[in-house]
Amino acid sequence: MKKVLVANRGEIAVRIIRACHDLGLQTVAVYSKADAEALHVLHADEAICIGDAPSSQSYLKIPNILSACEITGADAIHPGYGFLSENANFASICESSGLTFIGPSAKTIALLGDKAQAKALARSVRCPVIPGSPGIVETVDLALKEAKKIGFPVFIKATAGGGGKGIRIAQDPEDFVRQFSAARAEAEISFGNPDIYLEKMIMNPRHIEIQILGDKHGNYVHLGERDCTIQRRRQKLIEETPSPVLTPSLRKKMGEAAVHLAKAAKYHTVGTVEFLLDEKKNFYFMEVNTRIQVEHTITEELTGIDLLKEQIRTAMGEKIEYKQKSIRFEGHVFQFRINAENPSNKFMPSPGLLEYYIPPGGPNVRVDSACYSGYRIPPHYDSLIAKLIVKGKNREEAINISKRALKEFHIGGVDSTIAFHQYMLNNEAFKSSEYNLNFIDGLIEAGCSFKENEVKTPSEVILG
Repeated sequence: MKKVLVANRGEIAVRIIRACHDLGLQTVAVYSKADAEALHVLHADEAICIGDAPSSQSYLKIPNILSACEITGADAIHPGYGFLSENANFASICESSGLTFIGPSAKTIALLGDKAQAKALARSVRCPVIPGSPGIVETVDLALKEAKKIGFPVFIKATAGGGGKGIRIAQDPEDFVRQFSAARAEAEISFGNPDIYLEKMIMNPRHIEIQILGDKHGNYVHLGERDCTIQRRRQKLIEETPSPVLTPSLRKKMGEAAVHLAKAAKYHTVGTVEFLLDEKKNFYFMEVNTRIQVEHTITEELTGIDLLKEQIRTAMGEKIEYKQKSIRFEGHVFQFRINAENPSNKFMPSPGLLEYYIPPGGPNVRVDSACYSGYRIPPHYDSLIAKLIVKGKNREEAINISKRALKEFHIGGVDSTIAFHQYMLNNEAFKSSEYNLNFIDGLIEAGCSFKENEVKTPSEVILG
C-alpha cells in the first residue's frame, strides 16, 4: 500500500489523511462540487472532483470513485464512516479490482450488516441478545404473530438500517400494522432492501458500545467501552468513556462478549459492538458497526492507541502489537458533537457561512474538525462542525475542563449545539449519570430551550 484514496469528506477525511501521512502514505481526496473549498481537499497530496453536490451523484457514486483510483494510481481506499463504509458490494468491488479496502472483508460486512444474521451469530457465541423475531418477517400477519409473542412495545427494524434510521416503534397490535407497512416502505427507499425484523423494546436503557480490534492473523482485543446514551432521536450527541455505570466485572463480561463475536465473524481491523444495558444492568447485543466510529476519539485518548493507524496497519496485513492485559485505561474522556443545529428549535439544521470559527485549546482539549472561518457549511450532508474531546483525571475534572473548553468555543453565522452541551454539563441528572436513552427526547417534549447557559459572544471583540 502506497497511496490511499479517502472516499469521504469532512473531519473524518481530514483525520484519515493525517493518519496516512504519519504512516508515510500518499493520499488522494475526492470531493463533490459543493466541497471544492473543503479542508480535506487542501490537506491531501492530490484531489479530484467526483460529481455534483448530492451524495448520490458523488460520494455514493462507486464508478466515479473507482475512476478516481485509476486516474491517480491509488491502490487502497479508506471509506471513513457513513456513505459507502458499510456497503459490502463496494468492498467486494474494491477487492476484485485489486484495491485494498481499509475495513473488514466484504463477506464480514455482509454478515454483520444484516442485523438478523448478526443476531444469530451472537446467539451462537452465547452473547445475550434482545428478544425478537428469529429472522426476517416477510408478511404483516406473520410479523404480528411474532410481535404478540415478544410482547409490546416492539421495535420494527430494517435489517440494512443504521445511524438511527429504519426504526419504528409499535405500541399495540393496531399500531403495529400501520408501522410495519411504513417501515418496509422506508427501508426500501433508504437502503434498497425492504427486509424487516422485530425486537423487544427495552425500557429506559443505556447505550454502551465496545471498541474491538482484530487482525488477519486471528488476534483480537477490545479497547473498553463508550457510553453513548445522550442521544436525540437515536442520534448521538455526547459520548464518554469509561461509562459511569459499568462495574469492572460487567465491563469484563461485555468486552469478552464483543471479542467472541468478532472471532466468530473472522473480523479484522477496527469495529464496534453495540449493546443496550437495561435498568437491572443486563446487557443485550444490538448490532456491529463494521467501520471506524465518529466517537473513536475518546477511546484513543483513554488508551493512547491511534485507531486510524491500527485500522490501516491491520488492513495491510500487519499483526496487532497489543495484548489484552497490556492495554491501559487512564482518566475520563468526553466527546461533544458541535453540530450546525438549533437546539431551541428541535435541533433544526443550520447550514450556511461560518462568519467566524474559533476553537478552544489548552491542556487536555482536542478538536477534530474540517471547518474554518469563512467556510460555508453545505446543506447536502450532515451538520457536524467539530468534535470537542476533553480528558480529565476523573469524570468531575473532565466536566470542569469541558465547561472551560465550551466557553472558549466561538462560532458565528450559524446556530450550533454549544449551548446545549453547556446546559447538559450543569444538569443534575447528567452530573449524577441518572439518565437513559430517552432523556433528551423527554427534555425536548417538555419544552426545554437549552438556553440557560448560552454564552453571549462579544462580537465587537471577535470581529473587531
